[in-house]
Amino acid sequence: MYGNQVKAYQQTQKMGMTGREIEADVLTKAALKFRECQDNWDNGGSNGMLGEAVRYNQKIWSIFQGEMVDPNNPLPVKLREDILTLSRFIDKRCFDVLAFPKAEKLDILIRINLNLAAGLRGSTGEEAGEAGEEGNK
Repeated sequence: MYGNQVKAYQQTQKMGMTGREIEADVLTKAALKFRECQDNWDNGGSNGMLGEAVRYNQKIWSIFQGEMVDPNNPLPVKLREDILTLSRFIDKRCFDVLAFPKAEKLDILIRINLNLAAGLRGSTGEEAGEAGEEGNK
């Protein structure tokens, strides 16, 4: 019963968010999915949870890639190129972690997502992680 009310509240809250806030929110969510995999690594975190977390993260980064190659994107060319370079690293790391799973390989993905989320929010990476954890409780 309360689950439907929570979902309705979350949808209403998202409608009032800016694009930057939404991007920060999904990056934080991806980082927390990876952290959950690490926390549950010995209890199945390297199985289905990992695949789900990687797919979620790849969807986000695919959207970013599409935005960066859009000629109408208002960001400076150098910044767009840097984001594309970072996204290639993210793709390689995701494929590597799926092919050769190790919990510690997720650390860099977590840090990148949290730091970018923090930048979008105008805060530090630690604050982004803490906000994301509180938002998912």
